[in-house]
Parts: sequence; structure tokens; C-alpha cells
Amino acid sequence: MSTGRYFFQPTIEGTYLSTPDLSTRIYAAVDAGTINANVRQLESNTRLDIIAFEAYGDATLWWIIAAASGIGWSMQLAPGSYIRVPSNIDTIYELMRS
Repeated sequence: MSTGRYFFQPTIEGTYLSTPDLSTRIYAAVDAGTINANVRQLESNTRLDIIAFEAYGDATLWWIIAAASGIGWSMQLAPGSYIRVPSNIDTIYELMRS
């Protein structure tokens, strides 16, 4: 599945997951408070992959922040934008397995 200039297909234990469905589920869980997230206002030249590396130690998990924030599939956003960064990656993995 192509996502702009980036290619991504999430897997759990070798099983491919539906990205649109998973993104919707992550957004809904963060919105409902089932998954805790920190709100962050972006500064100039801040990209989601860099934030993902800082938060999770893995830059490829940028899509989780995008899904939680409901912003689509963009790695770089306008300064001043607010994003939601799930605080515990294990809760995302649990959601992915369910």
C-alpha cells in the first residue's frame, strides 16, 4: 500500500493489518481516552518521524502519531499545529492485536 512517497504496511506477528481501519481505531481510542496521549504543539521544521524516535525509539512509528492526531499521512506539519502523541506504545500494540 502506498502512502504518498512513503511505503508502509503495519504487521503484528507477521499478520498484515489494514492501515485505514487501524488508524481509525487508534484515533477513536485516543479521542475516548482509552489510550493516553500527550498534546504537543509543533515548532518550525518538526517532523513526525523525529518525534516518534524521541517518544518510542523508532522513527518508523510516525504513523501512530499521525493516526492519533487525525492528520492523515504527512510527516511534516505547519508550525503551531497540535498533535497527540500516545504515551505508551504498548497500548497501541494491544489495540493492534485486538
